[in-house]
Amino acid sequence: MIDRAGLAAFLRHRRETLQPEDIGLPRGRRRRTSGLRREEVAARCSMSADYYARLEQERGPHPSEQMIAAIAQGLHLSLDERDHLFRLAGHPPPGRGGTSDHVSPGLARIFDRLHDTPAEVVTELGETLRQTPLGVALTGDAAARTGPERSLGFRWFSDPSSRALYEPADHAFLGRMFASGLREALTRRGPGSRAAHYADLLLATSEEFRTVWDRQEIGLRPREVKRYVHPAVGALELHCQTLLDPDQHHFLLVYTATPGSESHEKLRLLSVVGTQMTSANTGSA
Repeated sequence: MIDRAGLAAFLRHRRETLQPEDIGLPRGRRRRTSGLRREEVAARCSMSADYYARLEQERGPHPSEQMIAAIAQGLHLSLDERDHLFRLAGHPPPGRGGTSDHVSPGLARIFDRLHDTPAEVVTELGETLRQTPLGVALTGDAAARTGPERSLGFRWFSDPSSRALYEPADHAFLGRMFASGLREALTRRGPGSRAAHYADLLLATSEEFRTVWDRQEIGLRPREVKRYVHPAVGALELHCQTLLDPDQHHFLLVYTATPGSESHEKLRLLSVVGTQMTSANTGSA
């Protein structure tokens, strides 16, 4: 059963505690609200301000698990706070660790400050959870995918078109690296895990994956420089810095180019092209 009073009180308190700078927003001189405004929280959670306001007013429909997960992420809740929010809303809390899509507050605070940088948060299976706008411009809206197709490693073998973004000379190594990473995750999580499910699907459908899987490779890591062939700006060489959340086993990937290099100039161009593409898509939606 939903605890409407408890849910409303908890949401109000967390909203009033969270400050604009915590989520990468400017405070502004005329701000009088303690913490975030309701519409700011609603926008972060991809829901209407009216829907969110009704939750804080103990009204409205019973929020779905998806809505509660979005609110937990938007309010930068810890795992314990997230679980508490789910119980208040009358839902069992989701799993933790490798099966969790909840980005920790610490990782989220860093991510929210990377406005002008390609960056993404991914799971141990290469499933994209969040992307910066420039990250979307670089690799496409990977966070919008569902099911096994959320994983780049899975798409690498199930959808050959996913390789077009990467330098052809690197394809063989990348395939081996994705198989190696999936083997590590499967060993860590065991039979019945999402990693095991992905491996079973690929073994049943991809001869190439079966060949690579039979090599029994483990421990392959990304090379220092990632090479892309972007449809709008051409060849890019980017360095990838990685920050690990060991509790959730999520990775924050931040892509940068050497200052003064051709790739650095192309990345600046991509920031303009990406903004124009996003505006065009929004206008046609």
